[in-house]
Amino acid sequence: MHRTALLFSVCAAIASPVAAQDSSADSTPNAVLIRGASIFTGCSPDLIEGQDVYVAGNMISRIGTDLEPPEFAKVIEADGHVLMPGLIDAHWHGVYATATIGQLMTTSEGYWNLLTAVAQRDTLYRGFTTVRDTAGPMFDIARATDEGLIEGPRVFPSGPAISQTSGHMDFRMTRDVPATPDKLNSLETSDMFYIADGVPEVLKRVRENLMQGATQIKLMAGGGVTSSYDPIHTMQYTKAELEAAVEQAENWGTYILTHAINDEAVNHSLDAGVKSIEHGHMSTRETLERFIEEDAWLSMQPFLDDEDAPQLNEFQKAKYKFVTDGTDFVYRTAKELGVKIAFGTDTLFSADLAKRQGAQLAKLQTWFTPFEALKMATCDNAELLKLSGPLTPYPMGALGVIEEGAYADLILVDGNPLENLDLVSDPDGNFDVIMKDGVIYKNTLD
Repeated sequence: MHRTALLFSVCAAIASPVAAQDSSADSTPNAVLIRGASIFTGCSPDLIEGQDVYVAGNMISRIGTDLEPPEFAKVIEADGHVLMPGLIDAHWHGVYATATIGQLMTTSEGYWNLLTAVAQRDTLYRGFTTVRDTAGPMFDIARATDEGLIEGPRVFPSGPAISQTSGHMDFRMTRDVPATPDKLNSLETSDMFYIADGVPEVLKRVRENLMQGATQIKLMAGGGVTSSYDPIHTMQYTKAELEAAVEQAENWGTYILTHAINDEAVNHSLDAGVKSIEHGHMSTRETLERFIEEDAWLSMQPFLDDEDAPQLNEFQKAKYKFVTDGTDFVYRTAKELGVKIAFGTDTLFSADLAKRQGAQLAKLQTWFTPFEALKMATCDNAELLKLSGPLTPYPMGALGVIEEGAYADLILVDGNPLENLDLVSDPDGNFDVIMKDGVIYKNTLD
């Protein structure tokens, strides 16, 4: 495979400003003072007034009154703006977000990487400075981003999702079966997904993802919408298979997340010790109470209609209705019970849908206050990312917060998103400064 090599060809076209920001030609260190903004820390509903934020290198160095920066520092006058942490998408698919199914099926890794590099750049310019990628060949994209070869958010990669035969991530054709271990599908060998049946195969695929740099592991535990062979009601994998994956992940200090929409699949996952349930739109009140007992996260999306759905055939549309029918009840009940809820978009197969990443966050105001929604997409999502433990690629500072010693992932908003959450729906118009890792990627205030 040649994913890393192929990425070099895109660097000239979408080169990152990292080098220029981190160190100028005369080796002057990166320093930025943001003065005059009201500060939303990510965790508190109260804005901090009268404080400056000083960024040194890639970290928030100081927060205080009337800070005096060094002569070489860049000063941003931010009166009338709210400074907030960079947003976090806890259920993102970098490769699948903007590529159509036709593109994925008629091209290969080189083209996928080019598409994904552009998709990641656009994600960053929407104010999302960190993503938890929940399935796909993202290891090299994550590395290229960290090395400054391309622009994009920090990536917590899961790697290829692991699916049973006929499960939610089995996108093979029926002519591809019966299959044998020496007869892998080309989508498997290119890390789109892994098919694993039985405990030994599940363990092998989990370990292979960990070998490649996964920060958490994704398994498919129930029926899905976009897949062809699994009705929405199905439970996937045996308890022994799921428990084996959980044990192996815990041996490495990390955790399992599962795709589980129907109530039985959610309980099946919780029975096995899974710590992050993706979707859960058909959960009952009794099941949501289990989230608290098991100290598990509900990573859900605000799907209410077809507005944020990819193109679906009739079989898939029927399955999708089960998702949208349950969204309102699950959000309201989970909030009432105090379930830990993460925000993610699960955007698939459409560049137009990907542009609605911030609009999906704004949809949360149907159930949550602007503060609750923004806290979910910053402070709370950062807590979820901490479940990766020692496998985190970013161990030096906190994410999703504005505090001294945190990574300098910052957005200056023209207006107050704690009063008007719709501001995040239009990042082009309302985000005047976007900074990630101390690097200014957008600044309309100069």
